[in-house]
Amino acid sequence: MALTVDAMSVRAAPKALLHDHLDGGLRVATVLELADRIGWTPQLPTTDPDALQAWFTAGAASGDLLAYLATFEHTLAVMQTEDNIERIAYEAVHDLAADGVVYAEIRFAPELHDMPLASSTAAVTSGIRRAEAELAGTGHTIVTSVIVCAMRTEHRSAEIARFVDRMREIDDRVVAFDLAGAETGFPPSMHAEALEIARTAHLNITLHASEPPDLELISDALRHGAHRIGHGVRLDRDVSRVDGKLHLGPLARHIYDRGIHLEMAPTCNTQIGAVASVADHPVIPFLRHGFNVGVNTDNRLMSNVSPTGELIALHAAHTLTWDDVHQLVSNAIGSGFAPREVRMGVLRDIVDPWFNAAR
Repeated sequence: MALTVDAMSVRAAPKALLHDHLDGGLRVATVLELADRIGWTPQLPTTDPDALQAWFTAGAASGDLLAYLATFEHTLAVMQTEDNIERIAYEAVHDLAADGVVYAEIRFAPELHDMPLASSTAAVTSGIRRAEAELAGTGHTIVTSVIVCAMRTEHRSAEIARFVDRMREIDDRVVAFDLAGAETGFPPSMHAEALEIARTAHLNITLHASEPPDLELISDALRHGAHRIGHGVRLDRDVSRVDGKLHLGPLARHIYDRGIHLEMAPTCNTQIGAVASVADHPVIPFLRHGFNVGVNTDNRLMSNVSPTGELIALHAAHTLTWDDVHQLVSNAIGSGFAPREVRMGVLRDIVDPWFNAAR
C-alpha cells in the first residue's frame, strides 16, 4: 500500500536543502556550551535552553529584518575559532541527515570570522567531510556543498568573489558565490564589480532577494547574473489569480519560462513579513503552476524549523501529495551547484526510488 503524506512519512522522505545558513543553524546546547568556554555567557539573554530558543525565535518573528539579523551576534560570537566552526559544520550535517536530507548546500560568510578567509572555509569543509564520513558508515548518504557569501553592507565582495574562484580549485565542496545580509538599500548593483568577477570566472551565483523593493530587487539580481534567487517570495507581486489560475507578469514570466530556481523558505518569509502566513505563501501555488521552486529553512535556529517541519506546515495548508514533495526535492537537486553527475546520482539512486515506492 502506498504511503499517505503525514508527519511520520515526511520525516522519512529524502529531502534537499539549498538555502541554509551555517550561523543560523546552531544547536542551542552548542551555543550555550561554546559561550561558556569563551566567556560569552554574560552577554546571552538567558542560559535556559528553552528560553534561549524562544528568544532567538522571537527575534526572527519580530517582522523587523534588522532585529532578526541582530540575533546572529550570539551565534557568530562562538564561531571565531577554526575548531568551533568545524564542530558547528559537523553538527549541521548530522542534524540535516537526521531529518532525511540527502543533498544540502550550506552557506556562510567568511568575512564574519576573525581569521583568514581560507581558514574559516577550510574549517567548514572539514566539518562537512567528517560528518559525511561518519554518516556513510551508518548507511546514510548526504552530499553537502558550501556557498560562500559576501556581506552586502560591507566592501569586500570583489575580494571574496576572487577568493571563491581560487578556492573552488582547491576544495570541490566550494560551489557558489552569494550576497547576504540586509537587502533594502543594498542591491546587487552596489556589488557590480564582484558580480562581474563571478560571471567572468563562470562561478555559480545565487543572490538573496526577499525584501523591498520587491520585484526591482529580484530583477536586479537577475540582471547581475544570478542563476538562482534566494527566497524570491515577493515575485508573488507580479502574479495575479483569476478563477484559481495564475496569470504572470513580465518578471514572473521571465523566471517561469527560463526555469530559474527560487529558494523559498516559508516560515522565514512569513516571519519577516513578506507574506501573511504559511498558508498565504506562494511556493505551492507556484509549484503546481510549474515554477522551479524548492522549500528551505534559511536559519533553523532562529526560525525554530527543520526541513520536515516546513513540509508538514505546507501540507497542513495545502494538502500536499507525494508528487508535490517529490517535485520540490527534484527541483532543488536539479538546480543545485554540485557537479551534475553527483546530483543526478542522488536523484537516481536515492530520491526517485523512495518516492516511486511511496506512491
